[in-house]
Amino acid sequence: MTTVSRGGEKPGMQSVKQAITQYLATSTAHMHGTPSRTDPAIVASEVERLNSSVRASVGEGISPYGQPADFQVAQLRASDSSNALQPRADRHGSRSPQAIDSSRRLSAGQELTLAQAVQKMQNGELNAETLTAQSIARAIESQPSLNAFIEIWADGAMAQARAADVERAQGKTRGLLHGIPLAHKDCFEIEGHAATIGSRARPAVTASRDAHVIQCLKAAGAVTIGALNLNEMVAGPTGQNPSFGDCCNALDPARISGGSSSGSGSAVASGAVFASLGSDTGGSIRLPASVQGLFGLKPTYGRISRSGCFPRAYSLDCVGPLTRTAEDCAIVLQAVAGHDQDDPSSLGAAVPDYPALLDVAAEKSRVAVLNLHGAEACDPEIESVFQAFAGQVERLFGNVSAVDFPQLSACYAMGDVISKVEAATLHGQWMRSHADAYSQAVYSRTEPGLHVPAVRYLEAMMVRARILREFLDGPMANVDLILCPTVPIPVPLRVDADMEKAGSVFNVVSAITRLTRPFSYLGVPVLTMPVGRDANGMPVGVQVIGRPLAEARLLSFAHQMSVA
Repeated sequence: MTTVSRGGEKPGMQSVKQAITQYLATSTAHMHGTPSRTDPAIVASEVERLNSSVRASVGEGISPYGQPADFQVAQLRASDSSNALQPRADRHGSRSPQAIDSSRRLSAGQELTLAQAVQKMQNGELNAETLTAQSIARAIESQPSLNAFIEIWADGAMAQARAADVERAQGKTRGLLHGIPLAHKDCFEIEGHAATIGSRARPAVTASRDAHVIQCLKAAGAVTIGALNLNEMVAGPTGQNPSFGDCCNALDPARISGGSSSGSGSAVASGAVFASLGSDTGGSIRLPASVQGLFGLKPTYGRISRSGCFPRAYSLDCVGPLTRTAEDCAIVLQAVAGHDQDDPSSLGAAVPDYPALLDVAAEKSRVAVLNLHGAEACDPEIESVFQAFAGQVERLFGNVSAVDFPQLSACYAMGDVISKVEAATLHGQWMRSHADAYSQAVYSRTEPGLHVPAVRYLEAMMVRARILREFLDGPMANVDLILCPTVPIPVPLRVDADMEKAGSVFNVVSAITRLTRPFSYLGVPVLTMPVGRDANGMPVGVQVIGRPLAEARLLSFAHQMSVA
């Protein structure tokens, strides 16, 4: 019989860990030519955790006929029926650029939503020049307290706005975003601009072209007023950035803004812009949206092109919008979704009319809540708000069941392995030449990726299609949507979530991201929406999770719950 030591480890495990630690202390430089900046014992512990988790999860489940590309085949085969829906003419008809009927009405002192701004411009009550001037003024006013922007491009934005007004006067309207001021995470290529990626470690390179999504937004007539702050190298859940200064929460600057799309969340929440694009590898859209009371969409992997978007992990990364309403989210998604031949992961699936489906796509949806056990359980404050929201859902959508997903923590580990290995592969070149320019947190998070066995990485890739099918055939077998809290703890103070503090980064990251990263590995679409407040008055967000390509259903559900 196997005996277990008092600490819960098999006898001899401590000596194994010591041997791994000694090996890693020298192998970082010897094997990779990279200086180690992290306590080898911490790196060894992280590598051991990831290695053990993936080994235990994979078991004997590798098919000799499987390959990583099976994952996207499985996505398309299991796509949600809402992706093929057509608008019903008797339900408001299509919300075209010429006629949008915003269901959210303004109350005194309330910020205009994107949809309401569109409507006012269509009615001649507002023009792009005025709207953009207001946006720039708000951005400049809030910058000292929030640090949401890396650059504000006032002159260029005003020129774009005036050009948009000239086109409208001539009868040319490019789309719903025509003349709408936006700003985006500084990880997208924008012609003539050198994206910082929030870091000094990578030499800035001036882009000679626009990222695919920026091309789409320009084609739709959107105005870009600047580049937004982010966690260094799109890696971090808090908004902390030692190189460009921390980005602060627009509702309480003493608290984290979420990350890594931190500036996107703060700029939208503060009213500086109507919407923003971020990127999400393990929660980087959903986290800033959740802690700042916004709607944030991580779409199906491959639904939006990543061409020209700086990666954290190309097998997981998604581009998506952060907005103040579900309707606004649908409008932005409509402009950027679709196939792109320059992105090999881009899905060749039809793009429905998301704004037109807001009133119908969630009809008769079957909803469940995800049971969370043990270490996955939420803080009681969050759980209380979540259960209250589930009760509201039940009143509108009928019985809300409860489902289990035993592989949730396994999906977290799989996604973590993929993220760390792919990030280390990319960053090794700069870690060798500019190691001291990295923040300690980002360097420490990336360093274990140099040492995760290649077999563990490929195992995580190989079983991804199988685990997606098990998720769809298990907890999602009899439901259309699953609800789960976004951030399992109340919004932390920035001082309490300091990732630069020695030995803190892995605990901070896992505490904040443990419920978002698993669904990045699964590649399914997830929309976070605000549903209440914690005891500090800060927002609580809920993830709405669907089958592949269920974006229309998710947005419709969130819209209906918001206006009910």
